[in-house]
Amino acid sequence: MRDKKLTIIAKEVVKLEIEALKKLQLIIGKSFEKIIKTIINCKNGKVIVSGVGKSGIIAKKWSATLSSTGTPSFFLDASDASHGDMGQITSNDIVILISLSGQSDELKNIIQYTSRNKNIKLIGITSKKDSILYKNSNLKFLLPNVKEAGPGSFVPTSSTIIQMALGDAIAITCMQFKKFSKVDFKKFHPSGSLSVKLKTVEDIMLVGKKIPFANENINMRSALRAISKKKLGTLVIKGNNQKTTGIITDGDIKRLSNLNENYQSLIIKKVMKKNPISVDKDMLAAEALSIMNTKKITSLCVHKSKKKSRTIGFIHIHNILDANIT
Repeated sequence: MRDKKLTIIAKEVVKLEIEALKKLQLIIGKSFEKIIKTIINCKNGKVIVSGVGKSGIIAKKWSATLSSTGTPSFFLDASDASHGDMGQITSNDIVILISLSGQSDELKNIIQYTSRNKNIKLIGITSKKDSILYKNSNLKFLLPNVKEAGPGSFVPTSSTIIQMALGDAIAITCMQFKKFSKVDFKKFHPSGSLSVKLKTVEDIMLVGKKIPFANENINMRSALRAISKKKLGTLVIKGNNQKTTGIITDGDIKRLSNLNENYQSLIIKKVMKKNPISVDKDMLAAEALSIMNTKKITSLCVHKSKKKSRTIGFIHIHNILDANIT
C-alpha cells in the first residue's frame, strides 16, 4: 500500500468523526438541558455511570471527568452490579447508562433495579428509540445515527467519539454552572505535571517575616542593611498604617548612588517607586511569571481580593523557577 493511500484512509476516518460530532452538536437541546438540571439538583445522592464494552470504557471517562470538575461520580461495572454491587445504588442517586443499542443484557438488571425505586433517576444514552434502555429511562438522550469509519461501517469509531464528546459537554456544562474554578480543579489534582501548571501564587509566595518589609520613614543607609539581610534585591515599603506605599530595588539604589553622593541619608519614601505591581494570591504562578517577563521585573507583591495596598505575600522569580514553572 502506497504511503499516500495511508494518509487518505486516516483523513477519511477523521472526516467521518467530525461529521458525527456535527450531528451531535445539532441535536443538543431540551433533553440535554433536562439532564444537566437533574445532575445539578442531585444534592443528596451520587452520579453513577455504567456501560458495557466500548461504552463501559467511555463510562469510566465520563465518571472521571465529572468527578474532577466538581460533580462527585463513580463508575459501576455492569457485570459486577449483577453480582452484589447493585447495592452501591441507593435512593436519590442518578444512574447514567450508556449503550449504543440500548439492549445490552448486562444493563437489563440495572434498568430493572432502578425502575423499582422511584427515588432513583435513570438517564439513558442510546441511539435506539425502540430499545429497553430508552423506553425505561426517566431522562433520555437519543444519539444521532452516524457512519462508522472503515469498510462495512462496523468498527465503533464515530459512535464512540460522540459518546465521549457528550460526556465532556455534560461535565463542562455542570462545572461552569457550579462556577467550579481552576483553583477548585487544582485541589483535585495535587500531583503530577498538571498540579505544577495549576500552582497559584499563594502556593509558592513568601509570607510573614520572609516578606522584605521596610518602613517608608527610614533612610537609605538602613534600607541598604535591610536589603542585604533579606537577600531578595527588593524592599516592600510600608507606611505607619501598615499599608504598602512603594517598592525599591538594589538597581534603584545603584542608580541613586551614581546621582547623589549623599544618597544614604535620603528618606526612603522620597525615592521609592510608588504603587508597586501587586497580584492576587489566587493567580496562577505561570501568569505571575508572564507579568514579570512583560514588565521586566523579578518580583511582585501579593494581595488578597481587591486589597492591593495590603501586602500578604511576596513572590520572587526564583520561587517560580524553583517550583519548575515555566
